[in-house]
Amino acid sequence: MPDGKLLVVAGEQSGDAAAAAVLDRLEPSAREHAFGMGGAALAASGLELVSDLRSSTAMGFAAVARRGAQVAGAYTRLVHAIGKRKPRAALLVNYTEFNLRLAARLHAAGTRVLWYGAPQIWAWREGRAASLRPHVDRLAVILPFEEELWRAHGVDARYVGHPAQEARRLSRADARAALGLTERAFVVGILPGSRAHEVERLLVPMLEAYEKLRHDRASIDARVLVAASLEGSVRAKVLEAAERARVVCHAADPGRGASEHLAAFDATLCASGTASLEAALARAIPIIAYRVDLLSELIARHALTTPAIALPNILLGRHAFAELVQGAANASAMADALADAAGRRADLLRACDEVEAALGPSRSPSREVASWLQGWLS
Repeated sequence: MPDGKLLVVAGEQSGDAAAAAVLDRLEPSAREHAFGMGGAALAASGLELVSDLRSSTAMGFAAVARRGAQVAGAYTRLVHAIGKRKPRAALLVNYTEFNLRLAARLHAAGTRVLWYGAPQIWAWREGRAASLRPHVDRLAVILPFEEELWRAHGVDARYVGHPAQEARRLSRADARAALGLTERAFVVGILPGSRAHEVERLLVPMLEAYEKLRHDRASIDARVLVAASLEGSVRAKVLEAAERARVVCHAADPGRGASEHLAAFDATLCASGTASLEAALARAIPIIAYRVDLLSELIARHALTTPAIALPNILLGRHAFAELVQGAANASAMADALADAAGRRADLLRACDEVEAALGPSRSPSREVASWLQGWLS
């Protein structure tokens, strides 16, 4: 087993893409024999996968419980590899509960820890800041208001910009051509999520919402963007459901996610997460859906301290874009939100402009994070 100076751990698709962008910017000597956990994007960037994120990704307390054995197995394999290779530096990307445990172990062993993408203590469980502070050398935050918040907790936090700011996006014309869409149609993007349980809860109502709108409009089309992180069996179900609804599917690029083609859409039905911000930046008006298990809902009701759940709305401090949560994430409500997006397109496009302005000047977070790692590894 060759020594690896760098450990990288990403447990979700958005983190996989963000970490891969950082890895690509490192000098070859710094990323030689880099190892850890990730998905298709990190694998394509040369990371040796000790564990594949698709076997351990989960959201919601019940989902985590169901995948407990896989998560524990991934952690055990990583700990074993860390003990063998003794990395000098670690890049931990989100995946909070998993990486908090790992950070403590790494820091105790003398590994420098760079955490990329802060736990959302502004939304819930502020106490996590105290758990993270002793074990992290630097925290790269991706929302502008997070730097001051984390510094108040004694953490060396620095705002680097959001990975969505440096995502490659085709022009509207090129994106539509790539997806086989005509220029004049009102086009709906359907992004049911990058986790199996999201797809299971959201895909069918999203397709049904599009069908409802299709009955009322003469020129309308849609595409389902299939996340690269989905397992084969889940992808097969997506293709089957889309075929029944007569909607074409398009596989998202592992390294770029959905961002490359988002400009093709006038509006998007998307699972809550990074995709909603990417859609706003691409001027593909996001309609955000969020459905979790009952246990997670009950806990969230008591723990959440923010009125909004979607990143664009959080950045703006108001509900500019529709948020359809739990029972409200149904086909009728989604269809109504799509119709509203079509009718208020100019207003909502201005809100998209505000989202971009709220992030600040365009930045390259991967370059900044890579420069810190490079200094630690040289």
